[in-house]
Amino acid sequence: MESLSKNEQATNFDTCLHIQKVQHYMHIFIKDMLDRIEEHDQSKLRHPEVEIFAEYTSKLADCTYGSPEYNGFRKAMSTALAHHYANNRHHPEFHKNGIDDMNLVDVLEMLADWKAASTRHNNGNIRKSIEINGNRFNISPQLIKTLENTVELFD
Repeated sequence: MESLSKNEQATNFDTCLHIQKVQHYMHIFIKDMLDRIEEHDQSKLRHPEVEIFAEYTSKLADCTYGSPEYNGFRKAMSTALAHHYANNRHHPEFHKNGIDDMNLVDVLEMLADWKAASTRHNNGNIRKSIEINGNRFNISPQLIKTLENTVELFD
């Protein structure tokens, strides 16, 4: 193996420091995501959400996401949903300015939530959910494309 010059060694040292910093920052994301994995939707297990979700979960499964029937159920669930959104930052409704106030970890959890929710509907489709929610939450075309690219990881 050919030996490195002093300049190449110095460059490699700086590169190694850069790699360590990136790893450090990525670990911050990972820790936050691991915490969210453990905490996701825990509010659904308690009052006032549990009673309402127990009544409507099966009804929601039998309807089409975004349909008038679905939206009627959402309206009937407003007490539980208001509590849920107020206690779970991966929902755009948690934030004053919706998606615009979310961070990337919020968005990743939101996308995983949408994917999981799409599997609860008899005709669920994550790509259709992204389209509907894109309109519902006024999501920028660029973020829509990023979400669509990311769901390929679920395939």
